[in-house]
Amino acid sequence: MTGVPALSLVDVSKTFTKQARLPFRPPELVQAVTDVSIDLFPSEVLGIVGESGSGKSTLGRLALGLLAPTSGKIVHGDIDLAQLKGRALREARRDLQMVFQDPFGSFDPLSPVRGSVAEPMDALRPAPTREQRRTRLLELVDLVHLRPHHLDRYPTELSGGQLQRLGIARALATSPSLLVLDEPVSSLDVSTQAQIINLLGELQDELGIAYLFIAHNPALVRHASHRIAVMYLGQIVEVGPADAVYEEPRHPYTQALLAAVPVPNPEVQRARRQPPLRGEIPNASSPPSGCRFHPRCPFAMPECAEVAPAAHPMPDGTIVHCHLYKD
Repeated sequence: MTGVPALSLVDVSKTFTKQARLPFRPPELVQAVTDVSIDLFPSEVLGIVGESGSGKSTLGRLALGLLAPTSGKIVHGDIDLAQLKGRALREARRDLQMVFQDPFGSFDPLSPVRGSVAEPMDALRPAPTREQRRTRLLELVDLVHLRPHHLDRYPTELSGGQLQRLGIARALATSPSLLVLDEPVSSLDVSTQAQIINLLGELQDELGIAYLFIAHNPALVRHASHRIAVMYLGQIVEVGPADAVYEEPRHPYTQALLAAVPVPNPEVQRARRQPPLRGEIPNASSPPSGCRFHPRCPFAMPECAEVAPAAHPMPDGTIVHCHLYKD
Protein backbone atom coordinates (compact mmCIF):
# COMPACT_ATOMS: atom_id res chain seq x y z
CA MET A 1 0.00 0.00 0.00
CA THR A 2 1.16 3.54 -0.75
CA GLY A 3 0.11 7.05 0.21
CA VAL A 4 -0.43 8.71 3.56
CA PRO A 5 -1.47 6.22 6.28
CA ALA A 6 -4.85 6.64 7.93
CA LEU A 7 -3.21 5.47 11.16
CA SER A 8 0.43 4.88 12.11
CA LEU A 9 1.71 3.12 15.20
CA VAL A 10 5.37 3.98 15.78
CA ASP A 11 7.35 1.92 18.33
CA VAL A 12 4.24 1.53 20.49
CA SER A 13 4.56 -0.34 23.77
CA LYS A 14 2.08 -0.93 26.58
CA THR A 15 3.01 -2.27 30.00
CA PHE A 16 0.42 -3.03 32.67
CA THR A 17 1.12 -3.23 36.39
CA LYS A 18 -0.26 -6.39 37.97
CA GLN A 19 -0.50 -6.41 41.73
CA ALA A 20 0.99 -9.45 43.45
CA ARG A 21 -1.43 -11.87 45.08
CA LEU A 22 0.76 -12.34 48.13
CA PRO A 23 1.65 -9.51 50.54
CA PHE A 24 5.10 -7.92 50.47
CA ARG A 25 5.66 -9.08 46.88
CA PRO A 26 6.49 -6.41 44.28
CA PRO A 27 3.96 -5.88 41.48
CA GLU A 28 4.56 -7.55 38.12
CA LEU A 29 5.02 -5.58 34.91
CA VAL A 30 3.09 -7.24 32.08
CA GLN A 31 4.44 -6.34 28.62
CA ALA A 32 1.23 -6.59 26.59
CA VAL A 33 2.59 -4.81 23.48
CA THR A 34 6.27 -4.18 22.77
CA ASP A 35 7.76 -1.89 20.09
CA VAL A 36 5.04 -2.36 17.47
CA SER A 37 5.28 -0.24 14.33
CA ILE A 38 2.68 -0.60 11.60
CA ASP A 39 0.68 1.54 9.15
CA LEU A 40 -2.98 1.27 8.18
CA PHE A 41 -3.85 2.98 4.90
CA PRO A 42 -7.18 4.52 3.80
CA SER A 43 -9.75 1.98 2.57
CA GLU A 44 -7.47 -0.88 3.61
CA VAL A 45 -8.31 -3.90 5.76
CA LEU A 46 -5.36 -4.84 7.97
CA GLY A 47 -5.89 -8.16 9.73
CA ILE A 48 -4.27 -8.84 13.11
CA VAL A 49 -4.03 -12.52 13.97
CA GLY A 50 -2.48 -14.50 16.82
CA GLU A 51 -3.17 -16.69 19.83
CA SER A 52 -5.14 -15.50 22.85
CA GLY A 53 -2.80 -13.39 24.95
CA SER A 54 -0.71 -12.19 22.00
CA GLY A 55 -1.75 -8.55 22.49
CA LYS A 56 -4.22 -8.15 19.61
CA SER A 57 -7.06 -6.51 21.54
CA THR A 58 -4.65 -4.30 23.49
CA LEU A 59 -3.21 -3.11 20.18
CA GLY A 60 -6.71 -2.27 18.94
CA ARG A 61 -7.50 -0.24 22.04
CA LEU A 62 -4.18 1.58 21.76
CA ALA A 63 -4.99 2.43 18.13
CA LEU A 64 -8.22 4.13 19.28
CA GLY A 65 -6.68 5.98 22.18
CA LEU A 66 -8.77 3.95 24.65
CA LEU A 67 -5.47 3.01 26.28
CA ALA A 68 -2.52 5.35 26.66
CA PRO A 69 0.72 3.79 25.41
CA THR A 70 3.66 3.45 27.77
CA SER A 71 5.85 4.68 24.92
CA GLY A 72 5.58 5.38 21.21
CA LYS A 73 3.33 7.39 18.90
CA ILE A 74 -0.18 6.77 17.54
CA VAL A 75 -0.56 9.13 14.59
CA HIS A 76 -3.92 9.82 12.93
CA GLY A 77 -3.60 12.45 10.24
CA ASP A 78 -1.21 14.96 11.77
CA ILE A 79 -2.30 14.26 15.37
CA ASP A 80 -0.51 12.06 17.89
CA LEU A 81 -3.34 10.49 19.89
CA ALA A 82 -0.87 9.53 22.61
CA GLN A 83 -0.44 13.22 23.45
CA LEU A 84 -4.15 14.08 23.64
CA LYS A 85 -6.37 14.09 26.71
CA GLY A 86 -9.91 14.99 27.66
CA ARG A 87 -12.00 16.88 25.15
CA ALA A 88 -9.27 16.98 22.49
CA LEU A 89 -9.05 13.19 22.53
CA ARG A 90 -12.85 12.82 22.37
CA GLU A 91 -12.96 15.14 19.35
CA ALA A 92 -10.26 13.16 17.56
CA ARG A 93 -11.93 9.85 18.39
CA ARG A 94 -15.11 10.68 16.46
CA ASP A 95 -13.14 9.61 13.37
CA LEU A 96 -12.08 6.31 15.00
CA GLN A 97 -14.70 3.87 16.22
CA MET A 98 -14.87 0.29 17.48
CA VAL A 99 -17.07 -2.77 16.96
CA PHE A 100 -16.87 -5.00 20.03
CA GLN A 101 -16.62 -8.77 20.26
CA ASP A 102 -19.74 -9.43 22.34
CA PRO A 103 -22.81 -7.70 20.87
CA PHE A 104 -24.96 -8.53 23.92
CA GLY A 105 -22.43 -7.06 26.33
CA SER A 106 -22.07 -3.82 24.38
CA PHE A 107 -25.74 -2.73 24.64
CA ASP A 108 -27.76 -1.58 27.64
CA PRO A 109 -30.07 -4.52 28.43
CA LEU A 110 -32.63 -2.24 30.15
CA SER A 111 -33.24 0.12 27.23
CA PRO A 112 -34.27 -0.16 23.58
CA VAL A 113 -31.26 -0.25 21.30
CA ARG A 114 -32.20 3.10 19.75
CA GLY A 115 -30.49 4.98 22.58
CA SER A 116 -27.26 2.97 22.31
CA VAL A 117 -27.05 3.40 18.53
CA ALA A 118 -27.65 7.16 18.82
CA GLU A 119 -25.29 7.70 21.76
CA PRO A 120 -22.21 8.58 19.63
CA MET A 121 -24.25 11.29 17.87
CA ASP A 122 -25.43 12.72 21.17
CA ALA A 123 -21.79 13.12 22.24
CA LEU A 124 -20.97 15.32 19.22
CA ARG A 125 -20.60 19.07 19.53
CA PRO A 126 -22.75 20.66 18.31
CA ALA A 127 -25.31 17.94 19.02
CA PRO A 128 -27.70 17.08 16.16
CA THR A 129 -31.30 18.23 16.28
CA ARG A 130 -34.04 15.70 16.97
CA GLU A 131 -34.91 15.51 13.27
CA GLN A 132 -31.26 15.10 12.24
CA ARG A 133 -30.88 12.35 14.83
CA ARG A 134 -33.96 10.51 13.57
CA THR A 135 -32.90 10.81 9.93
CA ARG A 136 -29.39 9.52 10.68
CA LEU A 137 -30.77 6.55 12.65
CA LEU A 138 -32.92 5.55 9.68
CA GLU A 139 -29.89 5.82 7.39
CA LEU A 140 -27.82 3.65 9.72
CA VAL A 141 -30.32 0.80 10.05
CA ASP A 142 -30.72 0.80 6.28
CA LEU A 143 -26.93 0.60 5.84
CA VAL A 144 -26.79 -2.59 7.93
CA HIS A 145 -29.89 -4.11 6.24
CA LEU A 146 -32.27 -3.85 9.18
CA ARG A 147 -35.63 -2.13 9.54
CA PRO A 148 -36.61 0.89 11.66
CA HIS A 149 -38.69 -1.22 14.07
CA HIS A 150 -35.52 -3.01 15.20
CA LEU A 151 -34.46 0.22 16.94
CA ASP A 152 -37.37 -0.05 19.38
CA ARG A 153 -36.50 -3.54 20.57
CA TYR A 154 -34.53 -4.52 23.64
CA PRO A 155 -31.24 -6.43 23.19
CA THR A 156 -32.82 -9.66 24.47
CA GLU A 157 -35.42 -9.45 21.68
CA LEU A 158 -32.75 -9.50 18.96
CA SER A 159 -30.47 -12.22 17.64
CA GLY A 160 -26.70 -12.02 17.94
CA GLY A 161 -26.40 -11.20 14.24
CA GLN A 162 -28.97 -8.41 14.45
CA LEU A 163 -27.27 -6.94 17.51
CA GLN A 164 -23.87 -7.02 15.82
CA ARG A 165 -25.36 -5.22 12.81
CA LEU A 166 -26.63 -2.56 15.18
CA GLY A 167 -23.18 -2.45 16.80
CA ILE A 168 -21.75 -1.70 13.36
CA ALA A 169 -24.44 0.94 12.81
CA ARG A 170 -23.50 2.58 16.13
CA ALA A 171 -19.82 2.64 15.10
CA LEU A 172 -20.78 4.35 11.83
CA ALA A 173 -22.94 6.99 13.53
CA THR A 174 -20.22 9.67 13.49
CA SER A 175 -19.10 8.86 9.90
CA PRO A 176 -15.63 7.63 10.91
CA SER A 177 -12.80 6.89 8.49
CA LEU A 178 -11.46 3.95 10.51
CA LEU A 179 -13.06 1.08 12.44
CA VAL A 180 -11.34 -1.29 14.85
CA LEU A 181 -13.15 -4.64 14.64
CA ASP A 182 -12.25 -6.67 17.74
CA GLU A 183 -13.25 -10.28 17.02
CA PRO A 184 -16.54 -9.03 15.50
CA VAL A 185 -17.88 -12.46 14.54
CA SER A 186 -16.33 -14.88 17.06
CA SER A 187 -19.53 -15.12 19.14
CA LEU A 188 -21.76 -15.80 16.12
CA ASP A 189 -22.66 -19.01 14.30
CA VAL A 190 -20.93 -19.78 11.01
CA SER A 191 -23.69 -18.68 8.64
CA THR A 192 -24.14 -15.39 10.54
CA GLN A 193 -20.37 -14.85 10.50
CA ALA A 194 -20.42 -14.97 6.69
CA GLN A 195 -23.28 -12.46 6.56
CA ILE A 196 -21.47 -10.00 8.85
CA ILE A 197 -18.18 -10.34 6.92
CA ASN A 198 -20.02 -9.72 3.65
CA LEU A 199 -21.78 -6.69 5.18
CA LEU A 200 -18.44 -5.23 6.30
CA GLY A 201 -17.12 -5.68 2.76
CA GLU A 202 -20.16 -3.89 1.31
CA LEU A 203 -19.80 -1.02 3.74
CA GLN A 204 -16.13 -0.60 2.93
CA ASP A 205 -16.83 -0.50 -0.80
CA GLU A 206 -19.62 2.04 -0.26
CA LEU A 207 -18.03 4.26 2.41
CA GLY A 208 -14.29 3.76 1.87
CA ILE A 209 -13.58 2.99 5.53
CA ALA A 210 -10.32 1.47 6.75
CA TYR A 211 -10.58 -1.56 9.06
CA LEU A 212 -8.23 -2.90 11.69
CA PHE A 213 -9.63 -6.44 11.76
CA ILE A 214 -8.65 -8.44 14.87
CA ALA A 215 -9.32 -12.19 14.91
CA HIS A 216 -7.76 -15.51 15.88
CA ASN A 217 -8.91 -17.41 12.76
CA PRO A 218 -6.27 -17.03 9.98
CA ALA A 219 -8.64 -18.28 7.27
CA LEU A 220 -11.26 -15.68 8.21
CA VAL A 221 -8.65 -12.92 8.34
CA ARG A 222 -7.35 -13.88 4.91
CA HIS A 223 -10.85 -13.68 3.42
CA ALA A 224 -11.51 -10.25 4.92
CA SER A 225 -8.10 -8.52 4.72
CA HIS A 226 -5.73 -6.93 2.23
CA ARG A 227 -2.73 -7.38 4.56
CA ILE A 228 -2.13 -9.59 7.56
CA ALA A 229 0.05 -8.93 10.61
CA VAL A 230 0.85 -11.90 12.84
CA MET A 231 1.37 -11.14 16.55
CA TYR A 232 3.13 -13.26 19.14
CA LEU A 233 3.57 -12.25 22.78
CA GLY A 234 3.09 -8.54 22.11
CA GLN A 235 5.23 -8.27 18.96
CA ILE A 236 4.58 -8.51 15.23
CA VAL A 237 6.57 -11.41 13.78
CA GLU A 238 5.34 -11.24 10.17
CA VAL A 239 3.32 -8.82 8.07
CA GLY A 240 2.51 -8.78 4.39
CA PRO A 241 -0.14 -9.20 1.67
CA ALA A 242 -2.86 -11.58 2.82
CA ASP A 243 -2.39 -14.13 0.04
CA ALA A 244 1.40 -14.13 0.42
CA VAL A 245 1.27 -14.65 4.19
CA TYR A 246 -1.35 -17.38 3.87
CA GLU A 247 0.11 -19.28 0.91
CA GLU A 248 3.81 -18.94 1.75
CA PRO A 249 4.20 -18.23 5.49
CA ARG A 250 7.82 -17.53 6.46
CA HIS A 251 7.89 -17.27 10.23
CA PRO A 252 7.69 -20.63 12.06
CA TYR A 253 4.91 -19.25 14.24
CA THR A 254 2.84 -18.25 11.21
CA GLN A 255 3.42 -21.69 9.72
CA ALA A 256 2.19 -23.32 12.93
CA LEU A 257 -0.90 -21.10 13.09
CA LEU A 258 -1.89 -21.95 9.53
CA ALA A 259 -1.16 -25.65 10.06
CA ALA A 260 -3.74 -25.62 12.85
CA VAL A 261 -6.50 -24.51 10.44
CA PRO A 262 -8.39 -27.64 9.29
CA VAL A 263 -8.45 -28.36 5.56
CA PRO A 264 -11.74 -29.83 4.20
CA ASN A 265 -9.79 -32.46 2.26
CA PRO A 266 -8.75 -35.57 4.23
CA GLU A 267 -5.83 -36.39 1.92
CA VAL A 268 -4.34 -32.90 2.19
CA GLN A 269 -4.91 -32.85 5.96
CA ARG A 270 -3.12 -36.19 6.44
CA ALA A 271 -0.23 -35.13 4.21
CA ARG A 272 0.68 -32.14 6.39
CA ARG A 273 4.15 -32.32 7.91
CA GLN A 274 4.28 -29.09 9.91
CA PRO A 275 6.23 -29.62 13.16
CA PRO A 276 3.93 -29.05 16.16
CA LEU A 277 4.46 -26.21 18.60
CA ARG A 278 6.04 -27.05 21.93
CA GLY A 279 4.64 -25.80 25.23
CA GLU A 280 2.40 -22.84 25.99
CA ILE A 281 2.71 -19.13 25.24
CA PRO A 282 5.11 -17.65 27.90
CA ASN A 283 4.09 -15.27 30.63
CA ALA A 284 4.09 -11.68 29.35
CA SER A 285 5.52 -10.49 32.67
CA SER A 286 8.78 -12.34 31.97
CA PRO A 287 9.10 -12.80 28.19
CA PRO A 288 12.00 -14.86 26.81
CA SER A 289 15.17 -13.10 25.74
CA GLY A 290 16.10 -12.74 22.09
CA CYS A 291 13.33 -14.00 19.83
CA ARG A 292 10.29 -14.44 22.04
CA PHE A 293 9.18 -17.48 20.06
CA HIS A 294 12.43 -19.45 20.41
CA PRO A 295 11.37 -21.67 23.37
CA ARG A 296 8.60 -23.15 21.18
CA CYS A 297 10.26 -22.96 17.77
CA PRO A 298 11.26 -26.25 16.08
CA PHE A 299 14.03 -24.42 14.17
CA ALA A 300 15.53 -22.46 17.08
CA MET A 301 19.28 -21.77 16.98
CA PRO A 302 21.55 -20.55 19.80
CA GLU A 303 21.41 -17.03 18.34
CA CYS A 304 17.64 -16.97 18.74
CA ALA A 305 17.89 -17.02 22.53
CA GLU A 306 20.33 -14.11 22.61
CA VAL A 307 19.48 -11.59 19.86
CA ALA A 308 16.07 -10.21 18.88
CA PRO A 309 15.60 -10.74 15.13
CA ALA A 310 15.58 -7.76 12.79
CA ALA A 311 12.97 -7.13 10.10
CA HIS A 312 13.78 -8.94 6.85
CA PRO A 313 11.86 -7.86 3.70
CA MET A 314 10.86 -10.52 1.18
CA PRO A 315 10.40 -10.09 -2.60
CA ASP A 316 6.59 -10.43 -2.35
CA GLY A 317 6.30 -7.53 0.12
CA THR A 318 6.23 -9.64 3.28
CA ILE A 319 8.37 -8.56 6.24
CA VAL A 320 9.44 -11.32 8.62
CA HIS A 321 11.24 -11.05 11.97
CA CYS A 322 13.27 -14.26 12.05
CA HIS A 323 16.96 -15.20 12.07
CA LEU A 324 16.29 -17.89 9.44
CA TYR A 325 16.05 -15.15 6.78
CA LYS A 326 19.30 -13.31 7.42
CA ASP A 327 21.39 -12.77 4.28
